[in-house]
Amino acid sequence: MTGILAAFGLAAATGLNAYLPLLIVGLLARYTTLIALKAPWSALANPVVLVILAVLLAIEMTVDKIPAVDTVNDVIQTVFRPAAGAILFAASGNMISNVSPVLAMICGLIIAGGVHAAKSVARPVVTASTLGTANPVVSVAEDAVSGVTTVLAVVAPVLLAALILLAAYLIIRWRRRRKNRG
Repeated sequence: MTGILAAFGLAAATGLNAYLPLLIVGLLARYTTLIALKAPWSALANPVVLVILAVLLAIEMTVDKIPAVDTVNDVIQTVFRPAAGAILFAASGNMISNVSPVLAMICGLIIAGGVHAAKSVARPVVTASTLGTANPVVSVAEDAVSGVTTVLAVVAPVLLAALILLAAYLIIRWRRRRKNRG
């Protein structure tokens, strides 16, 4: 059960930032015993791959904070974020028994794609409503959520599931209160 929760958490984190979860998982696999990646996913721990991921992460973290450029980045990332989610969900396959790698990749695509779609819809609204002034703050928050979610998915998938349920409950409650006021 915890393996499935970890896979879902990792895929969801890539919907916000494609490269941060990949880099974290690669670093953890290379330098700790928290993650053991089987081939071909073990390539994430290769030093060359880690450097490439770090460079891509630096680029994404920079452009994602600039109004209008972040929207272009989201369009480009429509391919990469779901793919990263598929990779991490499938890479978690060694924690999930009896799950087809193809099914795992499809699940990762859907989860990361859904989170990415929500982000891609919300960010232009943030840009328009704040004239771009909130973009850096929102981007940093997204990066933080992506990073924390990745670490929690590896370290404590059950805690992550509880936090996701709590967040969903709080969002639903907030929306109901907002709807009742208006």
